[in-house]
Order: sequence, then structure tokens, then C-alpha cells
Amino acid sequence: MIEAKTHRLGSAEAKNIVDELLKTYIDVYAVPPYVDDPFFSAAAAAARVNGALDMPGFEVLTARHEGTLIGFVFGVTLTPDKPWWASHRDDIPDKLAEAVRKNEIFWLRELLVVNEWRDRGVGRHLHDTLISGRPESMTVLTCISDNQPAHAAYLRWGYTIFARIKHAPESPIYDAMLLAPH
Repeated sequence: MIEAKTHRLGSAEAKNIVDELLKTYIDVYAVPPYVDDPFFSAAAAAARVNGALDMPGFEVLTARHEGTLIGFVFGVTLTPDKPWWASHRDDIPDKLAEAVRKNEIFWLRELLVVNEWRDRGVGRHLHDTLISGRPESMTVLTCISDNQPAHAAYLRWGYTIFARIKHAPESPIYDAMLLAPH
């Protein structure tokens, strides 16, 4: 990976850079098939980012090169009341259901790297750095099923698929993925 400086921020600090996070989000998703999809619109992204800021365990890790934001990852402690999780209550192994009740699962909500910095190890570095500093022993994420580059990366990094979900009626289909104890 080319030298990038990372910085870990909690909710209070992250609120100061929300506009920069959203600008990066919009730039990353300004390509087909996302560009005209309302689920990936600026307003939808703002709602998701702002909604996550006050969730338990919120944390963001940014990567910058020469002061410019080139990627970020954020997540929260997964709680059993999240709709996508609760909708699969009967499909979730007892071990995972118990872990979420004990606040032992980190929900990686978003991992973005600007196009010019992809395939240089930035995403993997952001991922590994963020989860290595987390108190939870497991990580879950949801990945668009047909986003082959991201999907393949998560599988290489050790994730396994445990469910298929839709976050909302208008959302694409996602694979819910688990990274076992780390």
C-alpha cells in the first residue's frame, strides 16, 4: 500500500467530517449501476451515515494521502433489533444470536476507497486496522451479492456467507457475511 495516514474517530469527532465522508461516498457511487439508484443517492447516504453516528460503538477509520481523504470504513456494535438481523432470527445460528445479545459482534457498515486508490491494499488496511482495535470478537457485514470485486475480497479475507437480505424494498440483494472470532 502506498503511504496513507489513518485516523480513528468516535462519533463526536466524526460529526465534524460528515460532509467530507458524504462527498467521498457520492464520488465512489457515481458509477453504474449505482449512479441512478435512489438507494445510493446522496440523501440516502446521508441518512445512513448520520443515523449510524449515534449507534452504540460507532467508529470510523479514515485514510488520507497528503491530506486528501482516499477511503474510510465505519461500523457499530450490532444490536439484535436491527431489521436486517432480526428478519433472519430463525436462520441465525444460536451461537451468533447469543453473541449479538452480548454485544460481541461488530457490524462493518461501509468500506469505501476512491477509485484511484483501489487495488493498492488501502481497503484491506482500513478493514484490518479498524476491526483489530474493536472489543467485539466477530464482525459481520452485508455486501451486494453481484458486486464481484468486494464480494471476492471479503471471501478472501475469511468471511463466510450466512444469509441473503434486502435492507429495504428498493435495495439490491446483499449477502450477510461473518468473519469468525479474530
